Amino acid sequence: MSKTLQGQVALVTGGSRGLGSAIVTKLASMGADIAFSYVSSDTKAAEVVEKIEKMGSRVIAIKSDQADPASAKPLVKRVIDTFGKLDILINNAAIAVQGQTIDDPNLDTENLDRQWQINVMGTIANTRAAAPVLSTGGKIIFIGSLLGTHVPFSGAADYAGTKAALTAYAKGVARDLGGKNITVNVIQPGVMPTDMAKDVLGDGVPDQLLDLHPIRRIATLEEVTSLVGFIASPDAGYMTGGIIDIAGGLSI
Repeated sequence: MSKTLQGQVALVTGGSRGLGSAIVTKLASMGADIAFSYVSSDTKAAEVVEKIEKMGSRVIAIKSDQADPASAKPLVKRVIDTFGKLDILINNAAIAVQGQTIDDPNLDTENLDRQWQINVMGTIANTRAAAPVLSTGGKIIFIGSLLGTHVPFSGAADYAGTKAALTAYAKGVARDLGGKNITVNVIQPGVMPTDMAKDVLGDGVPDQLLDLHPIRRIATLEEVTSLVGFIASPDAGYMTGGIIDIAGGLSI
């Protein structure tokens, strides 16, 4: 594995499990030192720390609740205090509340509102906190969703809205930070084998959902993290403001 991120420091939000953990592992394999946030699972966070330390990278796990925007500045400060700098921000942490149409009389508005708070306001707070200290030539990557630009099924309006909001925000951030040669991009996966997907879909992917994919399967985590690694690398230094799908053609 080429160590194209040697000497770089990356912060991955929501890095203790699922895609976040896979991103942490990918960036560490490319030579980066890692900080990642998590909200509840001390055991899973400790397992990720142990794995990354064995790979030879420095790593810290920071317990931080993205539902509270006030947590953003202390999170970023901890990274700077530990490593002395921040080069890469991966805005990964999010929740998915799906399955109810908005005309459902029993609509779970409390959890839908919490989803907006975490997915949008928490992510924005982290980006604002990181922007002033991010290294010249740094990277910001938002982990969006195909649902941010294409909604092929019902019951996902609010989740899709949170991801759509971030695509426009990311483009604005790319404009704001371009003078520092900081690139800002959004990666939009489709369905992946994560706990989040299992919470929404159950134990399997319905045939009717697979039928919407020209490549009739879901993504692997390795496929998604390989794209994250490329966008985080110097090879993607002239890509900014991009909204990049990795969804098996689901948006065609």
